[in-house]
Amino acid sequence: MENEKEPGVIESLFDRTTDYIETRADLLKLKAVKTSSHVVSGLVSKLVLGIIFCFFLMVLNIGLGLWLGELLQKTYYGFFALSGFYLIVGLIIYASRKSWLESPVANSIIKKIS
Repeated sequence: MENEKEPGVIESLFDRTTDYIETRADLLKLKAVKTSSHVVSGLVSKLVLGIIFCFFLMVLNIGLGLWLGELLQKTYYGFFALSGFYLIVGLIIYASRKSWLESPVANSIIKKIS
């Protein structure tokens, strides 16, 4: 009698283990989808805000260039002065890009993923 019950118990245990593994795999897939959707949605929203901010800066810079040009008596002098300022700012950011840009971006992506 014991031999007849053992295959049923083993089959039941095997079925439950299989169900557990499948459920665990589904859970991992859902967690991966959730995490990736949070990362992608965050990137898309930041991209849209970045584009809007770029348009704002572009119009602001045109206005500043024209205003500086009036002060310096030639319109193109204003744009040269503004581009020189941005060159200096760009060089400063380039020199410190690891601590100001790369590390914070990498850390924020890691926080979103985990």
